[in-house]
Amino acid sequence: MNTYLLVYRGAVQPENGQQHMADWMAWVKDLGDAMVDPGIPVLPSKTITASGISDTRSDNPISGISIIKAVDLEAAMALIRPCPHLRIGGGIEVAEAMNLPMA
Repeated sequence: MNTYLLVYRGAVQPENGQQHMADWMAWVKDLGDAMVDPGIPVLPSKTITASGISDTRSDNPISGISIIKAVDLEAAMALIRPCPHLRIGGGIEVAEAMNLPMA
């Protein structure tokens, strides 16, 4: 099994936030052991670069993260497709974690 980072992007808080949260929690539960860490939602961010800190807001801001396990990227995407975040206009960026040897 491989580990994947999910980065939730965009989307505004839906009118019925409690229902959205209930739908999201049901999706998390349906993933079972594939959901390693449901993660956390995040507030607006700032970008830090070598030249300083940018207050520029992104058109596609990060709104949270999760970690899942799947056999491959296609399987990870299949697990993600039913996520309620997608139904409210958000997107989910998915990236496989690299297995680096620890020194």
